[in-house]
Amino acid sequence: MTGAAPLRVWVDADACPKAAKEQLIKFALKRKFEVLLVAGQSQIKPAFACVRLIVVPSGPDAADDYLVEHAQPGELVICSDVPLADRLVKKGVAALDPRGREFDERNMGDRLAVRNLFTDLREQGQVGGGQGAYGDRDRQAFANALDRLLTQLARAGVR
Repeated sequence: MTGAAPLRVWVDADACPKAAKEQLIKFALKRKFEVLLVAGQSQIKPAFACVRLIVVPSGPDAADDYLVEHAQPGELVICSDVPLADRLVKKGVAALDPRGREFDERNMGDRLAVRNLFTDLREQGQVGGGQGAYGDRDRQAFANALDRLLTQLARAGVR
């Protein structure tokens, strides 16, 4: 096989804000890469040839397991799920959350510890719900981080 395979970006689509998916698709149309939306429930697929919707059988962690099994080193997964990101990073797959925070070997331990702490506090009733609304600052941080990571992955793919 000659040359690098085309870049693919996977999305944990059930948990990804619509605005982040729309931003990602704009990048895909401009930079010519494939977006694979992996979901545990049916969703409306954007009408672009570069976007595929993969609906996995429902069940705990079915979409996560699919992403870990199919995403390859040199590809990117958009997800908010810290344990999923940890599994991906250990496999050598780049991971980014929809708010522009990159997951990597250097920060996974801290990210897992914070996630576990907040899970424990929520279970004890000491803290409430999850993250706030997805706003303009999140959209901009995601766009900036996505641009940087896509550029890094594209450079790494050229041998």
